[in-house]
Amino acid sequence: MVTVYSRHGCHLCEDAIQTLEGMRQELRFSIDVIYIDGNPELEKLYGNEVPVIHINGEHHDFYKVDPERFRTSLEKHRRHQ
Repeated sequence: MVTVYSRHGCHLCEDAIQTLEGMRQELRFSIDVIYIDGNPELEKLYGNEVPVIHINGEHHDFYKVDPERFRTSLEKHRRHQ
């Protein structure tokens, strides 16, 4: 499971989600987008760093998705399950 913490109207978030969507079928993962707008706890955690990407609940990256780095991290998470 890949989680993207996002804000409405965030172009970096849209780019990251689009990149992940392009890899989703090949790598077989699901994407859950959580909008932090209006959630004080999430805004405090991720406010200016969105998009924040988690793989299986663990922080992976923020701001953008590097496809090769993401692929490597996803494979690593799958081996440790």
